[in-house]
Amino acid sequence: MVAAVRPQSRLTLQTLEIAEDTTTIRSLDWDRDRFDIEFELQNGTTYNSFLIRGEKIALVDTSHEKFRQLYLDAVQGLIDPTQIDYLIVSHTEPDHSGLIQDMLMLAPQMIVVGSKVAIQFLEGFVHVPFQRQLVKSGDRLDLGNGHELEFVSAPNLHWPDTILTFDHKTGILFTCDVFGMHYCDDRPYDEDLELIDADYKLYYDCLMGPNARSVLAALKRMADLPPIETIATGHGPLLRYNIPELVERYRNWSQAQAKAETTAVLFYVSDYGHSNELVHAIAQGIAKTGVATELLDLKLADPYEIMAMVGVASGIVIGMPPQSGEFATTARAALSTILAAVNPKQTFGLFEVGGGDDESVHPLRNQFQELGVREAFPPILIKELLTESTLQLCEEAGTDMGQWLTRDRAVKQMKAMDNDLDKALGRLSGGLYIITARKGDVSSAMLASWVAQASMKPPGITIAVAKDRAIESLMHVGDRFVLNVLEEGNYQSLMRHFLKRFPPGADRFAGVKTYPATNGSPILGDALAYLECEVVSRMECSDHWIVYSQVDLGRVSKLDGLTAVHHRKVGNHY
Repeated sequence: MVAAVRPQSRLTLQTLEIAEDTTTIRSLDWDRDRFDIEFELQNGTTYNSFLIRGEKIALVDTSHEKFRQLYLDAVQGLIDPTQIDYLIVSHTEPDHSGLIQDMLMLAPQMIVVGSKVAIQFLEGFVHVPFQRQLVKSGDRLDLGNGHELEFVSAPNLHWPDTILTFDHKTGILFTCDVFGMHYCDDRPYDEDLELIDADYKLYYDCLMGPNARSVLAALKRMADLPPIETIATGHGPLLRYNIPELVERYRNWSQAQAKAETTAVLFYVSDYGHSNELVHAIAQGIAKTGVATELLDLKLADPYEIMAMVGVASGIVIGMPPQSGEFATTARAALSTILAAVNPKQTFGLFEVGGGDDESVHPLRNQFQELGVREAFPPILIKELLTESTLQLCEEAGTDMGQWLTRDRAVKQMKAMDNDLDKALGRLSGGLYIITARKGDVSSAMLASWVAQASMKPPGITIAVAKDRAIESLMHVGDRFVLNVLEEGNYQSLMRHFLKRFPPGADRFAGVKTYPATNGSPILGDALAYLECEVVSRMECSDHWIVYSQVDLGRVSKLDGLTAVHHRKVGNHY
C-alpha cells in the first residue's frame, strides 16, 4: 500500500510496504537546499524510517524533528507505539535521531539498540531514562517469524557510531547514511539510475569519501552477508534495481582514494561545537586536490591507532577539543600522542570548532612549529555563528593544504610529459577571461583561458575548471556566474590581481572595481564584455570539470575592442 500526498507545506509523509512485515515511513523534505551548511542540495532530501513486525516489533531510526507531528501521527496510524519492542539506532545524527525522545515518551518500554558509542551519545541528549542493548558486528536479534536481524559495524560512515542491520528473512540491509543520497521524489526506488547518478556521487564525495578506508572495511564485512535484496537507505530512494552497480561504485571510488599517494588525517571531536561540519568542509577542500583523507574521532581512537594514522599522514589537521568536561583528559592525551609521532616532513593545520570551551590553538601551534612541522594554513578561529563564509574558508584552507602536499607530484607530472606532445598542445590558444560568482555570503573568482562557445540555440559555453579551484564549488548545476572577457592591451592589472594566491577566506574583489549583475555575481568594471550564465550540466574529466552553461544576458563595453589572447609554449600546465 502506498499513501503519498504533496500539499503546499512541502513536508510530506509516504508509507510503503517494502517487504513482508516491513514498512518504510519516508519523510519527504522537498525544499531543503542545504545539509550541514556546506552541502548544497539540488533536489531536497528524505529521512527514511522503517517498521519491522515479527513476533516482536522493531522500529529502525526515527526522523528529523521538523517532521515531529507528521511522523508521530504516521507511526501511531500504523501501530500502537506501546507494542514496539525495540528501537534500532543506526546512528545518532539528529536528522535520524531527532524524534527518539518523543518516541520514548510514547513507548517507554522500547529497548534502544545501538553501538556502544551510539548509546553513549544518546545519554547526552535523550533526557528520559531508557533501556538499552549494545550490539557489534556479528550480533543478532531475533524478532521471530523468521526476522532475525544481524548487525554490521560501520564506524565513521559518516558518523562514529554507525551500524548496519540485515534482516535474514527479507534480505533487506538497513544502512542509514551509507549508499544514500539527498534526492526527494515520490518514487521510492532507484528505477532510473541516470536520474540519481549525480546526487549519488556528490553524496559519496561529501560524506563517505573522507573515510574511504572505513568504506572498504564496511564492504568487507558486508561480503559475509547472504544476498541483499534491498538496501534501505536513510536518505533518498531505496536501492533495489541497481544494487550491484551502486555498491561497486562505492568500492571503486574508495579503492582509488585509498591508493592515493598522499593522505591527510583530520582529528576532531565528534558532536562538539561545529566540529562535524567544519572537519567535513576541510576534508572536501583537501579531496579536491586528489589527496586522500581520513577522519579520526579523538573520543574513540586509541593511542596505537592515532600513532599509526600519523605515521602514514603527509598532512595533519586538528579540530580543537574542549578544555574541560568528560572527554577533555582523553583529548589532551590524544594531542600528546600526535605530537610525539609527527616529523618535520609533515604539514599541519588547526581549527577551532566553536564549542564555547575550545582549547586554545596557540600553544599547540607553537609546539608544532618548534618541532619543525610546516603550517599549511593559518589557524581557523570561530568568532561567530557558523556561516557559509566560514565553510568556504575551511574548504579553501583544505585545498591549500592539498595543493602544498601535491606540489612535488605536480612538478613531476609536468616534467614527465612527452616534449613534442607538450609543445603541440601548447599551440592551442584561447582568450583570457575572469569567472566571477557570488552565492549568499560566498564569492570567488578565477582567471580562465579554456573557454569555448558550445551551442547557439540556446546560446551556451563550456569552461574547463580545475577540480582544485576554489570557484568550483560555486559552479554546480543551477549555479549562476559571470564570464568577464578581458581586453587586449588592458588586461595586465586584472590578470596580475586574480593570479595572486589568496589566503583562505580572503575577499578576491578587494580593490577591484565591480558592479552586480542581475544574477548577483560581480561584473568587472574594466572588462571588455561580460556574459551572465547558468550552469546546465557538468562532465568530469581526470583533473578538470567541463562546465556547460546557458548564457542568459551579455553586454559589450567597447564595440571595437579585441579579446585578450593567451598563447602558451607548453600544454601540460597553464
